[in-house]
Amino acid sequence: MQNLHPSLFIEINNLNYIFLVGTNDENNNFKINYKLAIPLQGVEKNRIIDLEKAYNCLKENIYKIEQNLNLTFKEVTLILENFNPIFVNLSGFKNLNGSQILRENITYILNILKSSLIEEEKNKDVLHMFNSQFILDKKKIDNLPIGLFGDFYSHELSFTLINSNVLKNLKNIFDKCNLKIKKILLKSFVKGAYLSNNNLDTETFFQVEINPNTSKIFYFENNSLKFEQNFNFGFDIIIKDISKITSLKNDTVNNILCNTQFEDEILETSLVEKELFKNEIYRKIKKKLIYEIAKARIEEVVSIILFNNINFNHFKKTSKVLFFEFNSELKIDCIKNLYKTAFSQKDSLEIKFQEIFSIENTLKTANKISNFGWKKEVIPVAESKKSLIVRFFDAIFG
Repeated sequence: MQNLHPSLFIEINNLNYIFLVGTNDENNNFKINYKLAIPLQGVEKNRIIDLEKAYNCLKENIYKIEQNLNLTFKEVTLILENFNPIFVNLSGFKNLNGSQILRENITYILNILKSSLIEEEKNKDVLHMFNSQFILDKKKIDNLPIGLFGDFYSHELSFTLINSNVLKNLKNIFDKCNLKIKKILLKSFVKGAYLSNNNLDTETFFQVEINPNTSKIFYFENNSLKFEQNFNFGFDIIIKDISKITSLKNDTVNNILCNTQFEDEILETSLVEKELFKNEIYRKIKKKLIYEIAKARIEEVVSIILFNNINFNHFKKTSKVLFFEFNSELKIDCIKNLYKTAFSQKDSLEIKFQEIFSIENTLKTANKISNFGWKKEVIPVAESKKSLIVRFFDAIFG
């Protein structure tokens, strides 16, 4: 069976450019042909600081891939994990007085929402727009209720916005690389779509991701991305606390955490085993001390991410499901379990451990969204000469 032309995807995250190439055959079976990770150049602290450096790095590696695979790309799908997106949720209303909901009614609401958004966010561009909620006479409707009768209709749209200059810089870079940007996807959206597709009847949830140096929370409601928040600390803060208080090196702390069984009830006299000290003079250190340091810091961190977070407190009434992703090359089960315990202390959250989100999962999900769209997303492409409203109805009505 003849394969279709391979597709190019580039993820820009906090550390790397990740170049990915995949092929979708005529039966829609997707295969990864190539992947390459290169340290970021020209991008720092969630913004492009050196356009030329970023362009040269991207152009050089795209050319290498094209030479390696003996082909030429014409377009690229971008997956962004930084650049500080903002999230806006707007609702519009229409009094129907018992009449039928017409397309014109939806147009009226959307024009109001569009005008309001443009007025308030003049230096932003829409990255994603979701049909997040339809309410007819105080009842939630699963699909766009064209043709139904009612007295009062409410329509909510959820927008993901990006700074206009960021979008212009990205477009400029890839124009110079002779590539059209087919689609720009926020990685949280890709992860949310993957979790929804792989967890039946779970369309509304939180996801918390803990990395070595960063943490993140995002919220998916009715298969729509509602908010994302990033934190400049990860589980490294726990390692540093233990190291500071015990005067142990970070490597030794990691070794102890990976090879010690910690439980809630730890004997006061239980000491860290001598063989766990790596290139350090052995000292008598109680396991309970290390456990309590880790527990105290994790409870503090979880309070910042969740319980003292105004965004979480705003949305928690809608969902108690929380997917927890702990990204570490080390097997630190005790730290992961302490996080789970801290998450569960309040609000009766349903914690679901999530496997590390792989490049393969990223690419396959992004490919489906890029080619076939997403059930709740309104804007089908990143760049279009059509107006926002025209694109909305193109996406809904075809």
